[in-house]
Order: sequence, then structure tokens, then C-alpha cells
Amino acid sequence: MSADKVVGIVLVSHSAEVAASVAELAKGLAGGATQVPVAPAGGTEGGGLGTSAELISAAAAAVDRGAGVALLTDLGSAVLTVKALVAEGDELPDGARLVDAPFVEGAVAAVVTAAAGGDLDAVEAAAAEAYGYRKV
Repeated sequence: MSADKVVGIVLVSHSAEVAASVAELAKGLAGGATQVPVAPAGGTEGGGLGTSAELISAAAAAVDRGAGVALLTDLGSAVLTVKALVAEGDELPDGARLVDAPFVEGAVAAVVTAAAGGDLDAVEAAAAEAYGYRKV
């Protein structure tokens, strides 16, 4: 897959700092993954805790390279906001998809898989598989 047809990844958190930090961590653990467009979409427009449909839509548009956009969320209203955007159908790029995955581990797996040239299905599967990572 060419660099201009890579899956984009949006990390949606209630906190701008958390979203940005997870994006930095995922790209760092993926060896920099400079060819993978990753955008945080955290908090509200005013910098508070919460979620913003506008910030999510803008982030998805920014990472869209024509191979689909994987949206990973932390919890609660982040999930509901992305579900609503997907259902509306015109607020997100074609091929945008909510991925059911743990936020941190899923983000790392998604970026690594996208960097390796995986398509949207492969990125989603790798992120979802992160639910199985056992720590004890």
C-alpha cells in the first residue's frame, strides 16, 4: 500500500492531553510511523473535558488518505458521539469506522498495522485483538 493510501487513525478521548499522549505513544512504539496519519480529538473546543463532534470530524478529515479512517475512543460519550457521526453519514470521510478496541493498546496495534500497509479491516482486527493482551 502506498503512503498516500494509508489508513488514517483518530484517537477520541475526553481529554485533549490523553488523546495527544496516546497518539505520541502509539507512533513512537511503531517506530515513528511517520507515514501513518494519526490525529488526537480530545476534549471540547474550549479545552475542557468532554467530546466534540466538530473536533472529531476535523481530525477524521485531516487523516483521510483514501484508505479509510479508524476511530478509537476511550469511553462513554466519546463512543456515543462517534456512533452518531457514523450514523449521520456525511460528517466523516467515506470509510470511517468506529473500532471496538482498548484505547491505548488498540491505538498502538492500529498504528503498527497501518504502518505495515494493512487495510482498514486489518487495522480494525489488530486493534480489536488487543482486548486479548493479558498482563497477568
